Amino acid sequence: MNLLSVENVSKSYGLRVLFEGITFGLSQGDKVALVARNGAGKSSLLRIISGKDVPDTGIVSMRKDMRVEFLHQDPQFDPNKNILEAVLSSDSELIRTVREFEEASEALAEDDSEKNQLRMQDLNAKMDALQAWDLEQRVRTILGKLGFDHFGHKVSTLSGGQIKRLALAQVLVSEPDLLVLDEPTNHLDIDMIEWLEGYISGRDMTLLLVTHDRYFLDRVCNRIIELEDGKLYNYDGDFPYYIEKKAEREAQQAAEHQKAKNLYRRELEWVRKMPRARGTKQKARKDAFKDVETKAKGPEKKEALKLESKMTRLGGKILELVRLRKKFTSVNQEGKEVEKIILDGFDYTFKRGEKIGIVGKNGSGKSTFLNIILGLEQYDSGKIQTGETVVYGYYSQGGMKLKDDYRVIEVMKEIAEFFPATDGVKISASEILERFLFNSQMQYSLVSTLSGGEKRRLYLCTLLMKNPNFLILDEPTNDLDILTLSILEDFLQDFPGCVIIVSHDRYFMDKLVDHLFIFHGEGNIQDYPGNYTQWRESAKNTEAPVAAKQVIQEVKQETPIAVQQQPKSENRKPSFKEKFEFEQLEKEIPLLEKEKAEITAKLSGLSDHAELQKLSERFSEIENQLEEKTFRWLELSEIVG
Repeated sequence: MNLLSVENVSKSYGLRVLFEGITFGLSQGDKVALVARNGAGKSSLLRIISGKDVPDTGIVSMRKDMRVEFLHQDPQFDPNKNILEAVLSSDSELIRTVREFEEASEALAEDDSEKNQLRMQDLNAKMDALQAWDLEQRVRTILGKLGFDHFGHKVSTLSGGQIKRLALAQVLVSEPDLLVLDEPTNHLDIDMIEWLEGYISGRDMTLLLVTHDRYFLDRVCNRIIELEDGKLYNYDGDFPYYIEKKAEREAQQAAEHQKAKNLYRRELEWVRKMPRARGTKQKARKDAFKDVETKAKGPEKKEALKLESKMTRLGGKILELVRLRKKFTSVNQEGKEVEKIILDGFDYTFKRGEKIGIVGKNGSGKSTFLNIILGLEQYDSGKIQTGETVVYGYYSQGGMKLKDDYRVIEVMKEIAEFFPATDGVKISASEILERFLFNSQMQYSLVSTLSGGEKRRLYLCTLLMKNPNFLILDEPTNDLDILTLSILEDFLQDFPGCVIIVSHDRYFMDKLVDHLFIFHGEGNIQDYPGNYTQWRESAKNTEAPVAAKQVIQEVKQETPIAVQQQPKSENRKPSFKEKFEFEQLEKEIPLLEKEKAEITAKLSGLSDHAELQKLSERFSEIENQLEEKTFRWLELSEIVG
């Protein structure tokens, strides 16, 4: 079933054409990744599809009554709402129906009229159709998986990353027909990403996705569309299939371009020899020459992103961490002071050329660890010994402070006019920008006009202009396109200095790191000799027998006492269905008791055998129903209170 059709859509901003005349469609169950360079128009296309923007030309059509949810890069919430209220503030059909159901329940409790009963019946059917009865439980589960433990916290107290995770929770809860996600893995830790992979893969939803996370793309999507030079290319397969077919397409285009160049060369010789030709044949040939000339020029040549620097000399002594300790004291919701340990006597001596990855849950202290190394944050005890020749290059999540009113070239020249290359030649700031895919026109653009990914690329360029020999990269993959990531990976593989990487991009980590620092929390940091995938496989093999032993132990110890020790039902909140069922039972039980009393009164003086039989059977039915409903009422009263 066709859900979405994009036909001959074009979009420009001023003289800059993002795409022109692109056409594609989405069918029920498609999970499609949109791939393009930074600034090519990915986010603009998503906004057009989601109805947040309009195309210059073309049509976007959708199936009637289709529910669409779009994950914004810059979500907005009422700062006075708490986390649970914010997630349920969506205007999706699912959440609107639940709100209506709650209002109807309150109205029915006050006025048991036929009108209110009919409305409740309609909403019951709608709740069934949307599978909305367990909405609140789903909300709590999704929030928990995305790192929210206390749902009463106000939105105003959340960080930027937490707000983006809150927005992700909101669109997942709504369960739309079409889910449009723009970089959903940003600000998620690796456990969250792996959970999200499983959540999306396990649902029959239609998905349009922009992501730089190649493992996520490969495991979630069954189709890739690429936006390049304003055109759209379709690949029905996973990420390796896309890479293979893209290489074949580019090779074919290169061959056609070379063939046109050879023909152009021969035609050029003829035109030069016969410049005064006026005959019909000669004129036709000259007209054909213009077509060949256009083909020979081909598409605008893209300068490969080259990251070549002459690294500042790194001495024998680099960096030594000795018995480092660091903890924070904070006040929880109950007003009690709690300690959070980040480092607990951590020791390490860095060696030349090693590349270390850092993984761990959000809040486990990864960024704090980097700030301590850089001297941006104090540690409680221990010692840090830094070599005299060490020059840090720090790529931080929040450190991208580019001046919006500056032009791109001015940002670079403020750092240095020239850049020392590996061959001893000095390269100008303008040439460096060309190598970072900023052409002469873009160099004189204001920073405020750049896309998020283009700003990241410029930030990376300014970092390397400082010629560091010890790179510390905190989530460097956020908002960078796949091409830029590939070139950055190649550069880092050949970089002779030290590299520390904090990243949730598992592909990026697997390709680069020699070993991992795994932050388990409470100061427990494991040094694992391998990359991310190797560690995860090792962890699974270790966890499996431990889990099996736990199950066996639980089975052996299973007794009525153990059953009694299970969590009591009053410790969880009731679902909408449970609340409604409880309210209905409170109405039904008195009616049954009244009918039972009436039958008892009739039976005492009745002599008609047939009527006596009929009332006796009904009496037994009522007793059974009362027993069941009373028992269920007692169960629900424990939950509803």
